Amino acid sequence: MRTPRSLPEGLGRAFHVRDAVAAGVGAGRLRRSDLGRPFHGIRTQPGDDDLDDDIDEDEQDEDPFARQARERLSRIRACVPRLRDGQFLCKESAAALWQAPLPLAMKDGIAIPGDRLPVHIGVFGTAPLVRASGIVGHRARAETTSTRIVDGIPVASPASTWASLGTLPLVDLVALGDYFCRAWREGPGRPDAGRPPLATLDQFRLAIGSGRRVGVVRLREAVELVREDSWSPRESALRCLIVFAGLPEPALNHDVYDSRGRFLGCVDLAYPERKLAIEYHGVLHHSRYARDVERIAALRAAGWTVIEVTAALFSDQVELLRRIRRALLG
Repeated sequence: MRTPRSLPEGLGRAFHVRDAVAAGVGAGRLRRSDLGRPFHGIRTQPGDDDLDDDIDEDEQDEDPFARQARERLSRIRACVPRLRDGQFLCKESAAALWQAPLPLAMKDGIAIPGDRLPVHIGVFGTAPLVRASGIVGHRARAETTSTRIVDGIPVASPASTWASLGTLPLVDLVALGDYFCRAWREGPGRPDAGRPPLATLDQFRLAIGSGRRVGVVRLREAVELVREDSWSPRESALRCLIVFAGLPEPALNHDVYDSRGRFLGCVDLAYPERKLAIEYHGVLHHSRYARDVERIAALRAAGWTVIEVTAALFSDQVELLRRIRRALLG
């Protein structure tokens, strides 16, 4: 079999058939099996993985959340050439483009591959809804939805995106809000100090009150639980578990120093007055594991109690809460 002819560079990895034809690509070349067909009228060239350079590749392979997010984002970007004037990404697809943490989409107890999830496209007013296999169209109103441009792609703003997802479980909605409202504060080893948050709590409240919202009661409950100092959805879920159990709310990502002023580490959740730290361990790799072992040893040497929360312990919430209560009382 002959090697397929190279395509014009200007087409990109995902392109519309009409653009390829306008660039001189013949119909026969567009039918070749080396090109993917994710949507009607769209072709993708090999290697369209759109990996996020900020995520460790090993973690992507091992973490189902990261893997689904990567695949979902690749599918969304493959759909972008279909967008026409006035159309924009919305709902879960907007959240994915903002790289926000979404709950794992499941079917029959198994994570759905991200490249099989639908792409959500919104339109304003009476513009025709997008109707195509793999795409869900939504009608939006200007008073409840604002849009931005991200990497040249029109997308619902972070506050509009968050307020459109009121059907999510409460804890997932809080984690999503924590991500959008994260304040990038200064501190030892903290990245991107001074970077503005994607959204604010005031913008969330304005979005909730801008018109009718599906799940408005849950949105109102969630906005009161969103915090600016949570760094991951696992931390958000752990904080919610603690608060819902009636325990005092812990400080988030608290910097710890020893008696000589030496920085010992930043702990996920803390009760500084009790010198109690709660650390969530996700997927750990060799370099991170070694650093965490030394950091936790230094905290304990300085008189801190450290509760290390693995996925297994988090699933046993009765035992986890028992340990926290005992440490608070001790």
